[in-house]
Amino acid sequence: MMNKQNIKNIKGLTLIEILIGVAVTALMMGAMFSSYTVVNNSYNQVTDRAQVSRSSRDIVGMIVRDIRLAGFKYYFGKNDEGIANFEDLTHVSGNEEDRTIDDSHDPIIVFRDRLGYTPSDETLAGTGDSESKWQGLKNKCCDQIRIVYGDFIKGEDQNYKKYRITYFAKPMQKNENDKFYGVYKTKESWLETDEFSGSWDSTCSECYSNQLVRSHLVDMEFLLFDENGKHLYNSGTGTYPQPNNASSVDLYRIAQVDLRLSFRSKKNFYRTIGTDKKQRLVLGLGDGRAAENFNDKYLRDSVVVSISTRNLGLD
Repeated sequence: MMNKQNIKNIKGLTLIEILIGVAVTALMMGAMFSSYTVVNNSYNQVTDRAQVSRSSRDIVGMIVRDIRLAGFKYYFGKNDEGIANFEDLTHVSGNEEDRTIDDSHDPIIVFRDRLGYTPSDETLAGTGDSESKWQGLKNKCCDQIRIVYGDFIKGEDQNYKKYRITYFAKPMQKNENDKFYGVYKTKESWLETDEFSGSWDSTCSECYSNQLVRSHLVDMEFLLFDENGKHLYNSGTGTYPQPNNASSVDLYRIAQVDLRLSFRSKKNFYRTIGTDKKQRLVLGLGDGRAAENFNDKYLRDSVVVSISTRNLGLD
């Protein structure tokens, strides 16, 4: 039988000691959770930034390939259908009689701050654009570029063709408070007939219309330079060289295209909104593209590249 002396020798924890242990454990768990939250947020931010940057680079690669094709002519190959050689195909420029700029075969045409695009064989009706999508977005955004090059399709007909690639932006919205732009692409073909006539068509087997390339666009900008590094933008008229004006000859002196693509994250990136003292700016490249400050919580990142044309830039 246990006596009183043995009871006094039994060791244990008092209530105060247990409470202290619980408090210390809670502090340690809180510190560990805080550290995990910080590390997890940092990881998510790095992932979001990498995703925005990676998507931008993927689209840049696509546009670079198309711009380097601008003005390309396919001179080789055999044609058994009595259709003219490529160098004899009718060249259409926007300043010719009964022709518009939409008929143009000129290699690169850039329009400043132009949203949307309708292929030549389609009408404006049924595009699905809602006026509400355009509201709440900035007034100046997103250049449009049209790229024309030639090719030879060796098929049953063996016809020489020209292609026109158009990159443009259209407004998009997730909800009333989350509006942005999307980068779209349209591919059209011009099939010359034996009567030396034709038209741009977006219904060919390899063509497509209004294909979404990437959403959450902030801005898209193209700058054109000649072989001497002269910027071909006319600040007086606010336009680049176009087929229907006196500077149309400069369309064939484009030696370099500078491209800027700016995208934003799909979800909030920062904990707080921007302030005047700590601005979150998106910088422009050319005339009329001032730095723009955003005060929301989204991350915005820009990719800038210079693209040398292969088939242009000659006197």
